Amino acid sequence: MAMGSIRSGGGDDEDGLDDAPMSEMNVTPLVDVMLVLLIIFMVAAPLMTTGVPVQLPKTTAQKVAQAKKPLEISIDKDGKPYLAKEELTPETILPRLRALAAEDPGQVMLVRGDRDVPYGKIMEVMGLVGQAGFTKVSLIAQSPGGALPSAPAPAAAPATGTAQ
Repeated sequence: MAMGSIRSGGGDDEDGLDDAPMSEMNVTPLVDVMLVLLIIFMVAAPLMTTGVPVQLPKTTAQKVAQAKKPLEISIDKDGKPYLAKEELTPETILPRLRALAAEDPGQVMLVRGDRDVPYGKIMEVMGLVGQAGFTKVSLIAQSPGGALPSAPAPAAAPATGTAQ
């Protein structure tokens, strides 16, 4: 660490140095201490998250299968429901949804509604989805930034025919 002094224009001292204190702070020791603390916390942080060390048993069980892609029911601006690109009429919507729910009762159903569709129409379709036997129903909305979410998280709440 270098320490220096401020020279005066015409000092009276015989060595030519002024006795005024140095006005600049030396930050090198502060940076050294901060870097050491940073390294200590980087090493210690992963050790704090681990719990009690446990030797896990080995198993021959198969891996859990990945969740299937959720089904989507869309309601266009005219209020017509679609399952993928298949238009559903009021007579065919409930039997079609019941057939899909019978194939896989744990299947996730995503409901997408145009912003111009009245809320009541979307709730009517959600009620039909619940009556068909789907227990995992989620609404899809556009995020405030304008981009659609990459993978919507399905809600685990059971669907019912009434609004909650």
